Amino acid sequence: MALDEISSLFGQEFAQKMAAMQELQSISKTPLHLERLKYKPRLPKILQGPVRTEKTIKTSAAGDADIIQSLFPLTFGQAAVRIVPGEAPSSKPLRVGVLFSGGPAPGGHNVIAGLYDYLSKRNPMNKLIGFTPGPKGLIQGKHMEIDAEKLAPFRNFGGFHLIGSDRTKIETDEQFASVKKNCESLDLDGVVVIGGDDSNTNAGVLAEYFAKEKVKTKVVGVPKTIDGDLRNEYVESSFGYDSACKVYAEQIGNLSFDAMSARNTYHFCRLMGREASHILLEAALETHPNFVIVGEEVKAKNQKLSEIASAVADMVVERNVKGLDYGVVVLSEGFIDFLPDVHNLIEELNELMAHGASTAEPDVNAVAAKLSPESAKCFSTLPSYIQLQLLADRDPHGNVQVSKIESDKLLADVVADELKKRKKAGTYKGAFRVVPHFLGYEARCGFPSNFDCNYCYALGQVAAILVENGQSGVMATVNGLTGVPEEWTCGGMPITHMMRIERRSGKNKPVIRKALVELDGRPFKALEAVRQTWILSDKYQNPGPIQFQGAAADIVNFTLRLNMAK
Repeated sequence: MALDEISSLFGQEFAQKMAAMQELQSISKTPLHLERLKYKPRLPKILQGPVRTEKTIKTSAAGDADIIQSLFPLTFGQAAVRIVPGEAPSSKPLRVGVLFSGGPAPGGHNVIAGLYDYLSKRNPMNKLIGFTPGPKGLIQGKHMEIDAEKLAPFRNFGGFHLIGSDRTKIETDEQFASVKKNCESLDLDGVVVIGGDDSNTNAGVLAEYFAKEKVKTKVVGVPKTIDGDLRNEYVESSFGYDSACKVYAEQIGNLSFDAMSARNTYHFCRLMGREASHILLEAALETHPNFVIVGEEVKAKNQKLSEIASAVADMVVERNVKGLDYGVVVLSEGFIDFLPDVHNLIEELNELMAHGASTAEPDVNAVAAKLSPESAKCFSTLPSYIQLQLLADRDPHGNVQVSKIESDKLLADVVADELKKRKKAGTYKGAFRVVPHFLGYEARCGFPSNFDCNYCYALGQVAAILVENGQSGVMATVNGLTGVPEEWTCGGMPITHMMRIERRSGKNKPVIRKALVELDGRPFKALEAVRQTWILSDKYQNPGPIQFQGAAADIVNFTLRLNMAK
């Protein structure tokens, strides 16, 4: 309805209010968003001119090489490549598909921007096609052409909402046949899969399938996960990790100052990290919380929940003696799975779920009866809310959804019980007040840091180059990340080189090996050297929000600097 019609029906004042509302609704960009659109990602020198790929080392697998080779006979053992100056092979216009797979991570839109800019620079007739949403869109053939106008508002912007994402895994014969049909009908020269370790494993499986079916579409992966566990000697960091850690560090810094201000509260913070504690470790190094529980250390030392709770209670008592009835405790999302007895329980539950045990209104007693005596005993000691959370639906890859398990609340409850015993015994005289926090989804779609803007833009260009040069079953790599972006080096590593066999959903499956926190690695050693001093002293640091200008804008995270230190 036009505004003059509204005015005649409802009066001029109402029409003016409607006009103001429409104007307000049309403003879709905040001042920061508009400012970030001006940022020009810094590109490695090697990508600023004509390039080609050059073979380097011959590859194998991260483990179980014979089995991996038998599963990937056509793509196993191919050489890694690096990008070097030179003309790429001339060809007809390229048609390249792209999709996001799995949870969002800051910087994803810049991967698409890098893809688009390289393709359009090489040949204005090249086309970039986005599948919506994610692998499901690839299976169903739902897609959109990405052009300059559609892409423009998403540059240097968080989220995956340009084309969306989902967690569908391509694994049935019907799904593979549908993907083949859709790629052939769209005449695609390549598909770029932007995802984590499971998604890139699926990309490797798809590349092998296309090779067997003689489909021309090449498949290239891009390393994405805020968890930081897609890392090895060829992939220095997954994108999104830097930005996410900065967001979590700001939140922990704020909570630390809150604790120090109110002086009567302990904040128990559970951070993202299903199977690895990299986010926790980085955030701790940035903020100096009082107690840091690294999951990999818990597992290595075979620590039980009661032991950890007792150690936290010791800290609470000692701080109380000093008049400090507050503090900050941090643990990773996957903390409960690192407890050896609980881990074994989860493995048994996964097997039960994989073989048809119902998770809809589960009968706790019936499930317990199917467990081994040791796991049944462990299960019985857990609070009912944790029992039910452990029985919840698995994700598409067969993993327990640890983000739904309130391990921060569990730890706080066990610590509180221990302190009640000590108060009764006369060894504790304080008041223990806890606020649990799950710092999870808040960081997945934040504005990407300058580092992730640059890194993702380069990854997108590398992925386009790999497709153009006929590479398939490879992951785009950008290295030298602690240096200035202009000096970064680029290439591609066969996905099979990162694979080994693991037990998933009750079956042995090829997967990309996750990188866990190494207890003899530099990041953990750096934490180990100082964390004892944080227990009784308030050495909190608040790094504040992500900086885009000034001295702090281009600081590389501690983890990357320590891992790459010579």
